[in-house]
Amino acid sequence: MAKRSLQTSPSGAKKAKQQFIAKGWTQEYLANEVGIKTRQPIWRFFAGQAIERYTFFELCTRLDLDWRDIALNPPLDYTDLTKSGENIDGNDIASIGIDALVQMVRSQRMDKINHQCGILQLLDINRPVSIDHIYIDVNILEQISSQQWLEASEINSLKPEDIDRFGLGEISESQISGMQAVEKFSKLRVLGRPGSGKSTFLKHLAMQCNSNQFGSDKIPIFIVLRDFAESCQDSHHADLLEYIHQEFLTSDISQPTIIKKLLQSGRVLLLIDGMDEVCHEDEHIILNEVRRFCDKYHRNQFVVACRTAAQRLSLNGFTDVEISPFTETQIVAFAKKWFVEFSRTNESKGLVSASEFMKNLELPENWRFRRLVTTPLFLHLACSIFQRQDKFPLKQAEFYKQGMDLLLGKWDEARGIERDQVYQGFLLPQKLKLLSQIASATFEKGQYFFEEGVIEQHISDYVQNLPDASTDPEEIQQASASILRAIESQNGLLAERARGIFSFSYLALQEYFTARKIVASHNLQSLGDSLQGLVTHITDPYWREIFLLTASMLRSADGLVELMKQEIDALVSEDPYLQEFLTWANQKAENNPPESKPATERAFYLALSRTPHLVPDFALACTLDKGVLLDVALDDLLQECVLNKSKDFACVYACSDSLSNILGMVVDLGFHKSLQQLSDKLPNGDHSKSSFEKWCKNNYATWVNQLRESIATHRDIGNQWNFDPNQQMVLQSYYNANQLLLDCLNSNCEVTTGIREEIEASLLLPQKELEIREWK
Repeated sequence: MAKRSLQTSPSGAKKAKQQFIAKGWTQEYLANEVGIKTRQPIWRFFAGQAIERYTFFELCTRLDLDWRDIALNPPLDYTDLTKSGENIDGNDIASIGIDALVQMVRSQRMDKINHQCGILQLLDINRPVSIDHIYIDVNILEQISSQQWLEASEINSLKPEDIDRFGLGEISESQISGMQAVEKFSKLRVLGRPGSGKSTFLKHLAMQCNSNQFGSDKIPIFIVLRDFAESCQDSHHADLLEYIHQEFLTSDISQPTIIKKLLQSGRVLLLIDGMDEVCHEDEHIILNEVRRFCDKYHRNQFVVACRTAAQRLSLNGFTDVEISPFTETQIVAFAKKWFVEFSRTNESKGLVSASEFMKNLELPENWRFRRLVTTPLFLHLACSIFQRQDKFPLKQAEFYKQGMDLLLGKWDEARGIERDQVYQGFLLPQKLKLLSQIASATFEKGQYFFEEGVIEQHISDYVQNLPDASTDPEEIQQASASILRAIESQNGLLAERARGIFSFSYLALQEYFTARKIVASHNLQSLGDSLQGLVTHITDPYWREIFLLTASMLRSADGLVELMKQEIDALVSEDPYLQEFLTWANQKAENNPPESKPATERAFYLALSRTPHLVPDFALACTLDKGVLLDVALDDLLQECVLNKSKDFACVYACSDSLSNILGMVVDLGFHKSLQQLSDKLPNGDHSKSSFEKWCKNNYATWVNQLRESIATHRDIGNQWNFDPNQQMVLQSYYNANQLLLDCLNSNCEVTTGIREEIEASLLLPQKELEIREWK
């Protein structure tokens, strides 16, 4: 077996330095050419110190040197695979059994595959990470959603929590593991959103093959297609077989006959990454060569990775599948691996951090945030932020902003990808402005899915207002179509969910960009129109996140919360009966001890007197004193006796028991006497079944009415508020809108103390009391 390291001889080092100087390179440039992260192997190479064998070969190749002339004591044990064409011919290769040849090549290629595919360089992480330490098996969708025919109207009625999952099917029914897909199809094209893990999946396959876990009878070859395209630029001639030959030279396999025999025998696992990453001018030549190569050597196994948006880059005979978003199980597994890998102390500390991460992720207020972290890219970003802060950002907009920075710039930049400039001159702020305009225009109309023509029109509206924009309608239309496809392909923020039907890849992003447009318009001093327009949606549950995001992004949210308060109060200001209801709740709150919060008490009594159609959200926030506890107990008693209308012994006994407990809380002598008399009238356990039924028939209804009258007289609760259906709907909207206002105030937004205190003090007041406060 050949040595795993090599070093230059004194004369070889001298030749290498002369060649290096002649090329006029720097060590940083050479390191980048070879694909290593530091200069250390470079100076060790020139200093005659041992470095890894494959790096030694790469350096010699880049410097146009024969490694045998440079190496100190070049090894002689490279078997027949290392002999030159003068000493070995086709007959020699033919005499070697294919199984033996595969194992010999695998042995010599092992180090190179480990070097290419064994480590990952994660964004914002200053060291490489072993793929085995972080990789999570992906799931595959066999049905591609964007290949379905649907109408936008069919899917715009989805609930917010269902929008992101549209087209992804039921997890238990439509998904198989990535390894199952590779074993099932010999020619596979793996599609996925940016950051979904396509490249990592291909590298994982190469490593599995390299370690005999999969395809032990094949030679893994990993090719980044943009590297192949760059190698063809000078000659303007694409030859994938020659490129693979050059790749094999770095593993000291110089005989082309070897590669041909492996390919002709179907013993190659060819992994091609980044079909969508080839510049447009090279695309036709490169893809035609890939198609020709796959057709010629069709007996081999091929796996190609491509962004979902680039489906036009089809390959004959390939099956298209799509990487599915992470399931909860996969998110948990990834988090454990991530925090263990990057824990500053030990494995147990990492597992504790992973557990805390998941607990925070599962909080109800983070459900939209959780939807976003179903791809490895965003999940890595979430883990990184959580590790630095021990919590998620209080302002979710900050997370979205960092995510957009990744997708719109750093993601391709970090991997050295230069994509087609279909909208040349668009800087990051302009891209953000365009996306914000698209999001706002569609969200305002309730469009979460939109036809291709609709979104192209929004792009046209933006493009034609740019400086030096063309005035030719046809040119504008063509530019708009190109920009749409560029956004979809390059950063995946817009996704084709069905044929000709687009949406933002995540509802959270459409909400973020809509809020961003509102904030940007407000900052341009447009007389508050943007905020005034926003508050008209105060009762629309689809706009809840827009309010929260906008409040957190404004430099000062004073104007927004004041407008929200005005809009909320106006919901009930014209209805005398609802105003009477609010007045009653306010009077009840004023009768409680002064240390209690009036707004909280008002919220409690509104909820206490709800109809069955209203949800008692505000009662949960109440700080209960003894008087309020009594009212809760009395309300529960009335619910049991009146609403349930039960007349069996168990119910009557429960009422009697509850009444006994309540008597211990009542300090008002008159009220206590009234309740005691009612308690004495209830039948006891000495009654027979027939006498009990007779009592219920003759006395139950009267007893309940007397209970209701006593509670209404002494505690002023139990009143029958008879709201019509429209009033019930208005009151529910009023509750929800007040809760939203409170959530905005508690969202870490910038609100001055005086305005915050005034809003909190005047929550749920009737119009008359609001006017009195205004004069004060």
